[in-house]
Amino acid sequence: MTAPATQSAGGPLAGVRVLDLSAYIAGPYGCALLADQGADVIKVEPPSGDNLRKYPSTLEAESRAFLGVNRGKRGLVLDLKNPDALAVLRDLARQADVLVHNFRPSVPARLGIAYEQLADISPRLIYCAVTGYGETGPLKDKAGYDQVLQTMTGMCALQGKAEGPPEILYGSVVDYYASSMVAAGVASALYERERSGRGQFVGVSLLRSALALQSARLVWAEGEPRDVGRDMRSGGITGIHPTGEGYLYISANTPHFWQALCAKTGLPELAASERYDSVRKRAEHRDEIVPRLHEALRARTALEWEAWFGEEVPCAAARGVEDMFDFPQVQAEQMVSTFTHPVVGSYRGFAQAIKFGRSQPDTPRAAPAFGEHSEAVLAEAGMSAERVAALRDRGALG
Repeated sequence: MTAPATQSAGGPLAGVRVLDLSAYIAGPYGCALLADQGADVIKVEPPSGDNLRKYPSTLEAESRAFLGVNRGKRGLVLDLKNPDALAVLRDLARQADVLVHNFRPSVPARLGIAYEQLADISPRLIYCAVTGYGETGPLKDKAGYDQVLQTMTGMCALQGKAEGPPEILYGSVVDYYASSMVAAGVASALYERERSGRGQFVGVSLLRSALALQSARLVWAEGEPRDVGRDMRSGGITGIHPTGEGYLYISANTPHFWQALCAKTGLPELAASERYDSVRKRAEHRDEIVPRLHEALRARTALEWEAWFGEEVPCAAARGVEDMFDFPQVQAEQMVSTFTHPVVGSYRGFAQAIKFGRSQPDTPRAAPAFGEHSEAVLAEAGMSAERVAALRDRGALG
């Protein structure tokens, strides 16, 4: 590790230095999760910047998406097409604990930064490659994107309604799940390194993540037909329903919650009927139950039903994400913090994904402005001001 761990204040990964060469969401947010745990994450961008900076955003000074997935990092600009910049990166890799990138598998070797090449100069380096499809196979160099993988792996087909077209799950769920795998894989490799003294390669792909998200569906027993039912939904009782005003999600799969739902909506006869006394029976007879439930739900608004059900029926009124900034439970758990950014100014955003009892990190810094910490990072690496100036003159720093 690059510095002694200070678990009392800096988080469980204090002293771990991460070079984040990745762009978009999966790799960068995985590194943000490492920063949440106290790691010193240095985001290395090309002179053109992370493409996410250029995404459409109603926030004028910076991309909202970039701020959201790059919290807690310091920013460095290196033109990896420049040999001088590649030399700088190798120097930084010698001092780093982790390197993360999302280049296609053929690119790192061409740049001279493949795992084997960096492991020769830094045997303790944890090297995490985030790809679309993995490091081998016919699709290994194909560009991979969240919704492409959703569509390919059946997520969209099962998300759509019966007899309807496939539907995308908006919100980059595959990317964000892959980012969790980045953080988990890197943390596990760091733990193993404490025993073996050696770094290793960690591979995370969107394909692997999309299939992992569907582990409950991806089971095919011997003798079953290819198109056996794999839909995990419970037949329409559990789901989003209209109310007198707004929409309400209700979960009523267990006998206890089903009986409570019927009692609280004034439909006790449904709970008493053997015709509806299991999840499977309720799914079979949803066309009998749902109209009566909807009629009952018209008596109150979604927020009123949420309060009326309380802890007796799992439910939630459909809200906008804007409501989460001041939502009492979010505030109580200190999930949102105020950040100060050199360009945007002050903004509120999500702070930390994991809560630690003994080694909770400090509130993370804002996502870096473009190249904000270039000089400071290079100086910490032992580079003189003269060398930094020469690198800038030769275009290595963009």
